Amino acid sequence: MKAVTWHGKRDVRVEEVPDPQIKEPNDAVIKVTSSGICGSDLHLYEVLGPFMTEGDILGHEPMGIVEEVGAEITGLKPGDRVVVPFNISCGHCHMCGMELYAQCETTQVREHGMGAALFGYTKLYGQVPGGQAEYLRVPQAQFGPIKVPAGPPDERFVYLSDVLPTSWQAVRYAHLPEGGSVAVFGLGAIGQMCARIAGYLGHRVIGVDGVPERLEMARRHGIEVVDASDVTDVPEAIRQLTAGRGTDSVIDAVGMEAHGSPGAKFAQAITGLLPDAIAAPLMAHAGVDRLAVLNQAIESVRRGGVISVIGVYGGMTDPMPMLRLFDKGITLRMGQAHVRRWIGDLMPLVTDDADPLGVMDLATHRLPLEEAPHAYEMFQKKANGAVKVLLKP
Repeated sequence: MKAVTWHGKRDVRVEEVPDPQIKEPNDAVIKVTSSGICGSDLHLYEVLGPFMTEGDILGHEPMGIVEEVGAEITGLKPGDRVVVPFNISCGHCHMCGMELYAQCETTQVREHGMGAALFGYTKLYGQVPGGQAEYLRVPQAQFGPIKVPAGPPDERFVYLSDVLPTSWQAVRYAHLPEGGSVAVFGLGAIGQMCARIAGYLGHRVIGVDGVPERLEMARRHGIEVVDASDVTDVPEAIRQLTAGRGTDSVIDAVGMEAHGSPGAKFAQAITGLLPDAIAAPLMAHAGVDRLAVLNQAIESVRRGGVISVIGVYGGMTDPMPMLRLFDKGITLRMGQAHVRRWIGDLMPLVTDDADPLGVMDLATHRLPLEEAPHAYEMFQKKANGAVKVLLKP
C-alpha cells in the first residue's frame, strides 16, 4: 500500500510499504477514506525529528471502512464506516474507567514514561504506524473505532478523530462561567473549532492570530478577532475589549512553536542539528518551548481566570512566570484529548444537517495522498490560505 513516511526534517514521502495485518485478536484493519494533517504533525516535520525513525508512517486523524476484524471483535464488521480516535485506549483499565482515555494503562508507553499510545506520533507514544495511508491497523478495536452513518461526506465525521474532541475538551477545561468570555490564541483548525464551540455554548469569543485567511474564517463564523500582526501588545488589546480585566479564560491552541520566542527557536534549531542519539535525551530532559503565546495568555486572562492549554508542548526546562501565575490566581488545565469521552456530546452536532459547528467549512485543501509532501510544505508555511488539509488515499 501507499503511505506517507518520515525521512527527516521537512522530508516526508509517499512510498510503498507492506499492507497492515491483524496481529492481535482485538485488532481491526480499515481502508482509509480520509486522513487529516494536524498542526501536531508539523512538530514532527520540524522539531521532534530526534524521536522519529526513518520510514515511520505518519497521521493520526483517519476514518474509513472496516476491512477485517480480529477473532475477539464483536462490535465491528467488515463494511462498517468508522472514525478512529488518535489515542489508542482499551476502555476497561483504571484510567479508562475515569474517562481519562489519553492515559490508558493498557497502552501507556512506559519505556518513555508517557501516556497512551498514539497513531503515527514518535517513539515517545509507541511508534504505532499512522493513518496517512491506504490502510490502517487499529489496535484495541473493541473500544476505539467510532461507528458513523453511511451516506454523508467524510468531512461531517473525520474531525471526530481529533479536531472536534480536542477543541471540545479545551473549551470544557476553560471552565467558562455562564455567558463568560474566552480568548483563543491560534486560529488553525483546533483554534477555529474552539472558537465555534465556545460561541455555540453561549460565550463571547475573541480569536487571536496574524494570518489573514484564518482571521477571515473566524469572522465568517461570528468570532471577534485581534490581528496579532497589527497590534504591538495583544494582551492590552484584549484588556481594552474587556473593560480592562481580560477574558474569563484563555485557550492556547498554538503550543511549542509559537512565534515571538527567538531564544527558544534558536535552541530548537541547534538541537535539531545534533545526531539523534544526542538530541533525543537532550530534548527529553532539557528541552525548551517557544512560550510567547503562553506568556501572552497569562497576561490576557483576568485575575482568578483559567488557561486551557491544548497546543502541544514538549519542554522539560521551560521557564514559567510563577509570580504572575500565583499573584493572579490563575488555574492551568491541559492535556491530550480523551477522545471517546466527548463523542456523546459531539455526535448530535455533526449529524445535524444544520451543521451548527460549521464542519463543512474547515478544510481548505483536499488533496490525493500522493501530494502529501506538497501538502505538508504548504501547511507548514501557511501558504495558499491553508487552514486544514485532508488527504484522500
